[in-house]
Amino acid sequence: MAHIHSDECEMQLNGVSEGMDLLQIDVETDEVEERPGREDAGCSKNVLRKQRNWERQLAAKKSKRKEEKQRRKLNREQESGANADHPQFTKRVMKAITKERLAEAQSTGLKLCVDLSMTDSMSDKEVSRLAGQLRRLYGSNKKATRPFHLFLTDLREDSRLYRECIRMNEGFLNYMMDITEESCLDLFPPEKVVYLTPDAEEALQTVDADKVYVLGGLVDESIQKKLSFSKATELSVHMVRLPIDEFMVKKNNTKNFHSKILAVNQVFDILLTFCNTGSWTEALQAWFPLGKGYVVAQEDSKPLLVPPAQT
Repeated sequence: MAHIHSDECEMQLNGVSEGMDLLQIDVETDEVEERPGREDAGCSKNVLRKQRNWERQLAAKKSKRKEEKQRRKLNREQESGANADHPQFTKRVMKAITKERLAEAQSTGLKLCVDLSMTDSMSDKEVSRLAGQLRRLYGSNKKATRPFHLFLTDLREDSRLYRECIRMNEGFLNYMMDITEESCLDLFPPEKVVYLTPDAEEALQTVDADKVYVLGGLVDESIQKKLSFSKATELSVHMVRLPIDEFMVKKNNTKNFHSKILAVNQVFDILLTFCNTGSWTEALQAWFPLGKGYVVAQEDSKPLLVPPAQT
């Protein structure tokens, strides 16, 4: 009986062993069958990745075309005299438009120089103020529908003003203007130069596209009188002043203060507005500081002088 019991145990063990072998075969078969599925999943991921990349590229091209369309539309509106704000345009589009206009101005725009040859006679405080005025002047030109072709002349790299402009004005060396150590007469023939100085006898009547206009790079608090007048006389060029006497009158004030001396950026804003509107009244009313003690004469409500169209 004991022998029979032993045989039964052996048969049971053999059955278990065969079952384990069958189970191992099933597991291996499952593993073999799963491998192609994993490869398919990898292929699917690659396809999806490529599709997403293609969709992103397509969206980027679509966005670029849209921005280009917006830029062309804004240019057309600005050229036709539209002055409304366009908040729907992106900063990148606006920056591209500004750069395009400034580049065009460097080819076909009215020419204006800021004569910086007189800074040696200025204090450090005045030099610092002038650097700030040049930044505002450039800012106004950037916003203009038809900007000027700007030149900063007689600006030496070893000068206090040059160092102050770099210190105070971010991106100064990337300004879209001509910065040179040469004088305006090194760049242009004297018969084309028109120097604006408050001490000139003749008033500026219109802006001629064939002329080059020069502003004296001085601050309004300079104690030296007729410095720009003396410089223009030294250069033997045509001198004019803004038509303040022709379009403005003195206004009574408690300090009895009246001055026609303006900062270089204020003179520039007046010229820029006159070129865009043809109205000295509008230009002076917009930019002549009230604190100077002058107001636009009411009877001169219509523009008397119209600048020639820019070419």
